[in-house]
Amino acid sequence: PRSDCVVAEQLCLSDSACNATYRTLENCALAKTHLLPLDHDSRVRCLNAELDLGNSSLLHCKCHRRMKRQEHCLRIFWTVHSSVTDGYFSLETSPYENPANEEHWKTDYNKLAALVSGKNCSQLAGDATNPCLKATHVCNLSKKCFRQRTEYASICTKGAGSEDVCDRRKCHRGLRNFFEKVPEDFTKSILFCPCQDEFCGERRRKTIVPDCSFQYNTKPNCLWLLDSCLEDHICKSRLADFQQNCQPADMSPDGCSLHNRAACLQAYMGMIGTPMTPNYISNSSVEVSLWCTCESSGNQKEKCDQILSMFESNKCL
Repeated sequence: PRSDCVVAEQLCLSDSACNATYRTLENCALAKTHLLPLDHDSRVRCLNAELDLGNSSLLHCKCHRRMKRQEHCLRIFWTVHSSVTDGYFSLETSPYENPANEEHWKTDYNKLAALVSGKNCSQLAGDATNPCLKATHVCNLSKKCFRQRTEYASICTKGAGSEDVCDRRKCHRGLRNFFEKVPEDFTKSILFCPCQDEFCGERRRKTIVPDCSFQYNTKPNCLWLLDSCLEDHICKSRLADFQQNCQPADMSPDGCSLHNRAACLQAYMGMIGTPMTPNYISNSSVEVSLWCTCESSGNQKEKCDQILSMFESNKCL
């Protein structure tokens, strides 16, 4: 199995040759983060340093979604793979290890798909109940789920109804904590609860507190959202994971190039609480989107549309 990047870094730093190569890569990644132009020799030196790692555990290391030092691990990954982000939209390599409980996700996804499409809805959800309200009640029975949900709701609603602006960064962090620390059975039930009416749909849409985490006063350009995302190790990593696992394929029966909608669903949840947080577009559909527009994109209109279509018209998602 691949080692995690924190362990791999420690091994590398204890070896003089690997240490020197890694320090070179750190400087390359730092220059890229601060958008400093690299001359030809510097670019060659950075590429050679990455190649010099050869088959070291550092080059093949991964991170885990729920690990304690996740941000540190992701920083190491992108230091070693800084050339992957060259050009536009080339984040095909996810820094995350595939979840061990993949089969659990597949089974659960089938049930969720049946619920959303309305099959067995009365049997699974009950005719007279609001499934989203029911999912919230179930969450409240768990101390951990109740505490994390209350925490992010409190942060994300500060400033509501007044001239104060909510702290979007803190709100996003609270949302990420909820989806990372609470067992998935609770989080998926709240986020993907099936609805038959608009009251239920509105509750589902407000799961991630759109006024704070999702909506700005005016819709920003989607390219601006992407730039904000690529400057953040967590968002860049979640986007890479989303691109890898939600890659649509027209000829595939399930619409996914990797034939694993379960992994796509998990990757989608990972985007919540980042600068590119998606949400349901209304209280009467299960369509999702980013809060951004491609108007005034000039000669980058095609690139902008590509970002938006990852969520709005992605057959796999």
